[in-house]
Amino acid sequence: MTAVADVRLEEVVKRFDDVVAVDHVSLEVPRGSFFALLGPSGCGKTTTLRLIGGFEEPTQGAIYLGEQDVVGLPPYRRDVNTVFQSYALFPHMTVFENVAFGLERRRVPKAEIRGRVLEMLELVDLAGREGRKPRQLSGGQQQRVALARALVNNPQVLLLDEPLGALDLKLRKQMQLELKRIQHEVGITFVHVTHDQEEALTMADRIAVMNRGRIEQLGTPSELYERPRTAFVAGFLGTSNLLPGVAAGNGVVRLRDGSEVRLGPAAAGAAGEVAVGVRPEKVRLGEPAAGDNALAGTVRESAYIGVATQVDVDTPAGRVSVFHQNAEAGGAVPPNGSRVTVCWSPEATFVVDREEEPAP
Repeated sequence: MTAVADVRLEEVVKRFDDVVAVDHVSLEVPRGSFFALLGPSGCGKTTTLRLIGGFEEPTQGAIYLGEQDVVGLPPYRRDVNTVFQSYALFPHMTVFENVAFGLERRRVPKAEIRGRVLEMLELVDLAGREGRKPRQLSGGQQQRVALARALVNNPQVLLLDEPLGALDLKLRKQMQLELKRIQHEVGITFVHVTHDQEEALTMADRIAVMNRGRIEQLGTPSELYERPRTAFVAGFLGTSNLLPGVAAGNGVVRLRDGSEVRLGPAAAGAAGEVAVGVRPEKVRLGEPAAGDNALAGTVRESAYIGVATQVDVDTPAGRVSVFHQNAEAGGAVPPNGSRVTVCWSPEATFVVDREEEPAP
């Protein structure tokens, strides 16, 4: 736990009749950070965001904004603003009027309103468009207006409920970088809900991966990707090869075909029935280097995916996917049915509990 947190949840539970949407969630969001709640539909991430914003009240537990316990406070009395996927702009108002709306309701002097609105439109790259109506803007521009309207009040925390979900893929990737830039410039704490793993990895300083109302794992993007603790996190954040086995001690796991896999220092303490994991981009086709893990198998299928070719190899220990990098034009990939060896470094290996089912 950090000394300074803008958002703190302590054993928060939210039930809807007999459905537990949020199940004893505790977390801290450090001040000035970009924090993501990531998970599949129905995992409880949006309900958690709504609990922070005051749109839902917890069945039990405590929610703090800074040092203030906000349970029972309505949204307008919490120092937060929310950006929704639908933008919720006023269609009859100009861009300027939309952004100024909250300041006018707080009776901020007009001269100050104008300066703050124009400054915010400059920040979101909409300078010169203050006289337009929402219908005259693209989806990405409307999203920026909604962001400016939320930020102009200088809230303690900005909540983002899948704000990029309505944009096309290219614009969504562009806006991911824009949101990260804006958060760094304003220094306000962002709490972002998404089901898109790439979006969370690109933007967030810390990510809480949620499943069935609980936090499966919380950490930095690199921690979650390189060292997932559960099969769910390994499968939800990217693609993972998971091979069942039994820890044999001394940093070794014996797979179901009897072959052995060596672990790096970070995973060497594994015990009992486990699944050995390795990311496809860390697996190579060809002769292993000294100390590498290696499994012999047969190419089942391959698929060209642009930057790499995915090669699926059946081995006695299980199927292994390899992202064979297309570094050279016309680079050869072994045809289906070929006998090959897949190999990887022990340091690239992680271990999760075998009893858990991987994410689909």
